[in-house]
Amino acid sequence: MPQLEKIVEDFDDSIHREFRLWLTTNAIPQFPVSVLQNGVKMTIEPPTGLRANLLLSYSKIDDKDLDACAKVDEYKTLYFSFCFFHAIV
Repeated sequence: MPQLEKIVEDFDDSIHREFRLWLTTNAIPQFPVSVLQNGVKMTIEPPTGLRANLLLSYSKIDDKDLDACAKVDEYKTLYFSFCFFHAIV
C-alpha cells in the first residue's frame, strides 16, 4: 500500500488529462487515506439475497446473446457459474 500511495502522490500535470485510475478494494485499514481523499468514490450495493443477485445478473443479458454462442450449453453453464460465484462473493 505505501507503494500505491507514492505512485498516486507522484501524479503531476505531465500525465494525459484524460487518464483515469480505477481501483477496487474492500474496506481495509491499510488503504491509503490520501488516495481516498484525492479521488472520486463510487459504491455499488448488491441486491439483498442470492435470488435477487442472480436475477440482476441475468437481467443484463439477452437470450439472443446466450444463444449466439457456438457452444450454447457450455456457455450457459459457464455464465450461470460466473453469476452464482459473483452472487455469493
